[in-house]
Amino acid sequence: MRQYTYILILFFTVIVCFIASFDKRIKFDQYFLPFLKAAIIVAIPFISWDIWFTLKGIWWFNFDYTLGIQLFGLPIEEWLFFISIPFACVFTYYCMNNFFRWEHLIGFNNILVFTSIIVCSVIALLHPHQTYTLVTAISTTVTLIFLHFIVRATWISKASLTYLILMLGFLPVNGILTGTGIDHPVVNYNSKTFLDIRILTIPIEDAVYGYTQFLLVIYFFYQFRKKRDQKLPLK
Repeated sequence: MRQYTYILILFFTVIVCFIASFDKRIKFDQYFLPFLKAAIIVAIPFISWDIWFTLKGIWWFNFDYTLGIQLFGLPIEEWLFFISIPFACVFTYYCMNNFFRWEHLIGFNNILVFTSIIVCSVIALLHPHQTYTLVTAISTTVTLIFLHFIVRATWISKASLTYLILMLGFLPVNGILTGTGIDHPVVNYNSKTFLDIRILTIPIEDAVYGYTQFLLVIYFFYQFRKKRDQKLPLK
């Protein structure tokens, strides 16, 4: 059963959201294709990042907890991670955006973005030799600059609140992957390449990494769905 650990984590993460997508009140199934396009576009740089970090020994995988199928040094589950986890996240954001009135959160965009950029910039400057920390801080900064100042997305605060709520699921999912509740971690990290500040067994960089990925998938999801549905404007 050990070899099914990673794939089962992904399955149980996505299955409830997938079934609920067909609910007549939600109808997220009509946006499967826009989501898939968005997730694949974002997955390209993130999988490249993943492959590079694995080659450099910044992190590595315990294949005892995987099906044993590898592609470019990554278990097949890691490739599926970039579809299944964003699916659960975007589905949650979609539901919250449809069922709650939270436009007042737009007023928090400036303070959220400026604070995040300052914090990430300072961390990048203070830790230039810790690769995971540095790359995560830079990618988050660039993403926020792009979304807030270039495309002027108004939904950053809404997405950020959704991500904060999603942390309730992030902790057990990523916790198991990093060693919480199992004999050995599925994903191991070189402690010299990051701050080594952990939530349970989860490096803090993982949460920021996931946040950046989530924001980018939301952006492209809006791009691909707006031709079919103008109820949620991009700006």
